Amino acid sequence: MEEAEREMMSYAERQGILTIAQSDSSDPKAPTVERSIMATDLVALNDALNRAVIERIAAEGALKAATGQATAVADGSSSVTAMRQRKADLQSEYAKLMVIFQPDYPPAQALDRQIKELDRAITTESNQVGGSSVAAARSAYDAALAREQELRSRVAGTKTNLVDERRRSVQYGILQREVDTNRELYDGLLQRYKEVGIAGGVGTNNVAIVDRALTPGSPSSPNLISNMFTALLVGLALAALLTIILAQIDTTVRDPAEAQDVTELPLLGVIPDTDNELAIEEVRDRKSSQSEAYLSVQTALRFSTTTGVPKSLMCTSTRKGEGKSTSSYALALSLHRIGRTAIVVDCDLRSPSVHRLAGVANGAGTSNFLSGNNDILSMVHHDESDGLAFITAGPMPPNAAELLSSDRIADLIAALSQHYQHIVLDAPPVLGLADSPLLASKVEGVVYCVEAEGARTNAIRYSLARLRAAGATLLGVVLTKFDEKRAYYGYGYEYGYGYADAQPGE
Repeated sequence: MEEAEREMMSYAERQGILTIAQSDSSDPKAPTVERSIMATDLVALNDALNRAVIERIAAEGALKAATGQATAVADGSSSVTAMRQRKADLQSEYAKLMVIFQPDYPPAQALDRQIKELDRAITTESNQVGGSSVAAARSAYDAALAREQELRSRVAGTKTNLVDERRRSVQYGILQREVDTNRELYDGLLQRYKEVGIAGGVGTNNVAIVDRALTPGSPSSPNLISNMFTALLVGLALAALLTIILAQIDTTVRDPAEAQDVTELPLLGVIPDTDNELAIEEVRDRKSSQSEAYLSVQTALRFSTTTGVPKSLMCTSTRKGEGKSTSSYALALSLHRIGRTAIVVDCDLRSPSVHRLAGVANGAGTSNFLSGNNDILSMVHHDESDGLAFITAGPMPPNAAELLSSDRIADLIAALSQHYQHIVLDAPPVLGLADSPLLASKVEGVVYCVEAEGARTNAIRYSLARLRAAGATLLGVVLTKFDEKRAYYGYGYEYGYGYADAQPGE
């Protein structure tokens, strides 16, 4: 017990742990508890911080009252009244522009800057009228706030020191418990010794050794062979059960056969997945598997109707991110490469993508034509690398469905038909939006894109039912982002595009 006490005191001295005995009540007979000086300081600082918060709240209230009085005086100023009337007029004009345009519209930005300038002028004028009382109240408030912040900083520092002290006190507590345990043992033995002395001595020991313990030759458990065999059987059973559960839960389209069964449409082609973040770069490469796959889709479209590839068609999908925009661009590019005049029109007015694929800004485009601008040829751009014609979505309108439901879509297709043999529309996803069914009734055919292991089958069937209800002509399905390494079906033809320069005599 003495050795444990010495070790505990030595550890407290090394770690700088200093405690004082305090009572939690005013009763002098109440038991005392050991509390560190750091904890006592924290309690005192918290009390001071509470008083500082009360003073800061009172000063803040006085500042608000003084500001309110200054504002009331400023409200009677004719110059402030005139500026506020001008601000109200500008805000009305800005609200009218927001009905049609986005906040980045230049006239709207100019109005917003004028409104902010008027706010600063009104504030400056009000401060000049309100002056001295507000300054005095703010000075008192700033002083109270500074004291509160200083006390908060000191409280935070004290808390950090207290946490560090408590972390160092863990070993001290262990040593103290050891001291208490040894003291209890010592007191118990001393009490027992006194009792034995009173009883006249210790009696005869009746404990005898019956048999000596022997060291076993081998462990009785665990049985390694039995445990491994049991683990193998349990693992196989759990793996089979997990496989069955996952097969029941996974309702996505995994291979081309499932794509045909779920959609009940002919399979136009399978687009392999790519490691390239920009799939459009793979499409532009004539030697890539992506380019070959879309060429196969274009060939299948030539036999989908009696007249070949439809003059106007659109690409859509169940949800976003399934490759419908890349497919639209790739199909138009494939037609362009075989000598057909084709153009891509971005009709996804909510989340446009064609301008990103082409690497240009989203300038005037589809939304401008639908809003009444008939100069369609001025909206046509050409890809710098391939020369493919395309039209961007244009500024994002607040009423995309209303624009697409008008007869202007038919006018757009008719106007482009005079200059191009094929018009490919990049349509929005079907699920949750009314845009694609409206567009589907205006084109000659629809190509439906399904991502491998993407959308669930019930969502795909529901989206196709909406298109059929709108009177769309569904040409077929294209399975996109298909991992050919995980299945036997793919486009790994290896045509040998990687020829090196021929050497003399070869």
